[in-house]
Amino acid sequence: MAEEKKDVKVPAKFKGIVEEIEKMSVLDLAELVSLLEDKFGVSAAAPAAEAAAPAAEAEATEEKSSFNVELTNTGDNKIGVIKAIRGVTQLGLKEAKDMSDGAPVVVKEGAAKEEAEEIKKKLEEAGATVTLK
Repeated sequence: MAEEKKDVKVPAKFKGIVEEIEKMSVLDLAELVSLLEDKFGVSAAAPAAEAAAPAAEAEATEEKSSFNVELTNTGDNKIGVIKAIRGVTQLGLKEAKDMSDGAPVVVKEGAAKEEAEEIKKKLEEAGATVTLK
């Protein structure tokens, strides 16, 4: 079964990057994708997750018992937010700083409602913007 190769026009600003990627092996490309996902906190599988969102919204109408606490914005008091992150997650200084720099980022997954509200309160008191999901 022969695959049709799409004729894709590459903008000049990406030409060098695309040429380098074309030279890579499949294993190198997989490693690069994994590195980029980790570096930027994204996933190549995001479109599939978005397709599942309507089902998740239907379940959300029921009372949620666990929440993800997401740091949306660090705000002006970055040091205070880093201290608050350390207090609620038991992370080291570098990890907490990386988390605050990477906002939006999930600080705590699957927290009970009371715990999630408490974490949100502590982070907001430090100057951060927090969302419960």
